[in-house]
Amino acid sequence: MNKRISISAVSFAVATAMSSTVIADEKNSLEHIQIISHYDKLRTEAGSATLLSEEELGKFESDDIHRILANVPGVNIRQEDGYGLRPNIGFRGVTPERSKKITIMEDGVLIGPAPYSAPAAYYFPLTTRMTAVEVFKGPAAIKHGPQTVAGALNLVTRQIPEQFAGGIDVASGSDGYQKFHGHVGSQQGDVGFLVEGVVLSADGFKDIDNLDKDSGFEKHDLLTKVNYRWQSGEVEHELTGKLSYSDEDSNETYLGLSDADFAKAAYRRYAASQPDNMDTKHTQFMLTHNMEYQDLRLTSRLYRNDYERAWLKLNSLSNTQVSLSSILDNPQQYDRLYSVITGKQDSLLSGDTSHYLNMGTNDREYFSHGLQVDGSYQLAVFGLAHQLAFGVRYHEDEIERKHFEESYAMEQGIASHRGLDKVFTTLDTENSKAWSVYLEDKVTFEELTLGLGVRGEFIDSRYQNNKKANDWQEKTTRIWLPGVSGFYKMSDSAGFLFGVHQGFTPTTPKQPEQVTKIEKSTNYEFGGRFNDGVTQFEIVSFFNDYSNLLESCSQSSCGVAEQLEEQFSAGAVDVYGLEAQFAQTYPMSTQLDIPYSFIYTLTESEFKSDITSDFVQWGIVKEGDNLPYLPKHQFTFNVGLKAALWELTMAVKYVSSMDEIAGTLANNPNLALAGEKTDSTTIVDLAASYNLEKYGKLYFTVDNVFDEISIVSRRPYGARPGKPRQFVVGYKYQF
Repeated sequence: MNKRISISAVSFAVATAMSSTVIADEKNSLEHIQIISHYDKLRTEAGSATLLSEEELGKFESDDIHRILANVPGVNIRQEDGYGLRPNIGFRGVTPERSKKITIMEDGVLIGPAPYSAPAAYYFPLTTRMTAVEVFKGPAAIKHGPQTVAGALNLVTRQIPEQFAGGIDVASGSDGYQKFHGHVGSQQGDVGFLVEGVVLSADGFKDIDNLDKDSGFEKHDLLTKVNYRWQSGEVEHELTGKLSYSDEDSNETYLGLSDADFAKAAYRRYAASQPDNMDTKHTQFMLTHNMEYQDLRLTSRLYRNDYERAWLKLNSLSNTQVSLSSILDNPQQYDRLYSVITGKQDSLLSGDTSHYLNMGTNDREYFSHGLQVDGSYQLAVFGLAHQLAFGVRYHEDEIERKHFEESYAMEQGIASHRGLDKVFTTLDTENSKAWSVYLEDKVTFEELTLGLGVRGEFIDSRYQNNKKANDWQEKTTRIWLPGVSGFYKMSDSAGFLFGVHQGFTPTTPKQPEQVTKIEKSTNYEFGGRFNDGVTQFEIVSFFNDYSNLLESCSQSSCGVAEQLEEQFSAGAVDVYGLEAQFAQTYPMSTQLDIPYSFIYTLTESEFKSDITSDFVQWGIVKEGDNLPYLPKHQFTFNVGLKAALWELTMAVKYVSSMDEIAGTLANNPNLALAGEKTDSTTIVDLAASYNLEKYGKLYFTVDNVFDEISIVSRRPYGARPGKPRQFVVGYKYQF
């Protein structure tokens, strides 16, 4: 048996042809997505781009994007709920909080609730129904915005099949885990359709004090597509309509535990979190037109996203200025307040100060809509091959906040509503209208492929305090972001890449223009790539030079009511590191292969000057201090056994500890956790499958095989664990 490369835990691929997205078959260019995955020759594109294929996503059948992205170098993550319901993802050292510093797309279209006005991604598509996940970093991400400092994440949905086909996927597991997933579609002549649905739920792994209520979630997701194809002369056309709906009901909380309580019972939840609940609904409509004429391709997309969410959770205790984080950081000092949170003491005692539970509901409505056109054209000029990519997009998005608090009493360990009226705390609207354009030319000079590109972002935004008619602000942002990249082919199996581009993060409409400067950086990368048909290896170094690093206070990252949605500046900061990935398949015999891969990320950071900040993750910072929630070392090792009818895979994932605060404690009672670190983690996952051939496939997965318990975060209020060991048994059938 000849040695060969199979699809490894990380498939190296890059989107070319169309700028915004990627998909596989030229005959079925439904979304003008083209994946180029070379197994027998060297890829010559510059920039860092990684594809996780449908086969790879199916190995562990994971619903958690955090676990999936462990197979991509240069990704930094802060876990929160254990299930990845509201992911915290960063690339190359940017803050992972609510994935707000990366551009998130579904089928090439911005999918965050309000990517310009409020980029925190409280909505994230259900990864179970995705057929590919793509990550673009460095100059490879210049086509995607508005967040261009770190990169872009694109999630690819299922295509309409060329002939009648479908499938089911049902699974059940520990902690009440249930999955029901089905899809069916066909292409009949010029017309095709697809219908896909998912129901995903779990009872959760945390036990809520004094209450018979689960801590889990239930999600529903429905996707439909219809297309029509026709040809006018030599011009091929395809029109596709996409409509999707999803909702979630989860008994999730921001409230964690004191370190002492975590050590005793890591999966406990305090009584004060009993009422906590997240209720969301998301709808999307998209109309896509593809046109091909010789070497010209154009894709036009008209889209609309609507998202509603209401999260009821503990905000604070009444009659005290002490934050929940400070209480749980030092429960002995604040014994009375701690006792109310844990339900050991009632809110009101005769002759004493009452400490009721201020339960806040962050009720928000979002919309985003727009029209974007992306194109590519190949031509030869003066004997040189040029590949042009270009695009323009008009986008508008908005967030309307209707936050209110209600008073709950703690009585005999039960949190109950006091029957008082709501008190509205935030009533405002932020809106952004943005034009963006990009142009990139990749030209080949013998062994050198050089890419020159530029992106423009032109934003008009408005903030309105709906409590005060005269409290409003309008501002304008205009910026051009150039980039250059290259790949030099040294042989048929090796070459090196390089690139530099300017990164940008827009400020939100509420931030005063004269106070908060935009975030800008100059980003460099240099590396090499090797592929001899047996071994794939890539190593890339990166350096992000921030002239002004921004961070904002959100409920998930700092939880200080007076600072919510406020942005803070750290001035100049450097982030640099190394990304490496290796993949190979070793044939044990004619019937058995051993595929294995290794993914490693080294990340360093340092503030370039002393600062004193009220932002809870910074405090008093000295020059040379590290950014918080940024692990220095991360690696994932995948190894498997693969036969004709069965496969066994093990993944070992290591993340080093992370600082909870960059500096030391400032003169602010809300600034806790100085000197604290999260735990380093080593998680082992297992997956096994057996192919029943025409009768489908059985699979079995174990997440966190050794049931490791560790503190993955203390933000915003106390220590929280990752997911414990979970067993899942499932069955898939394709027809």
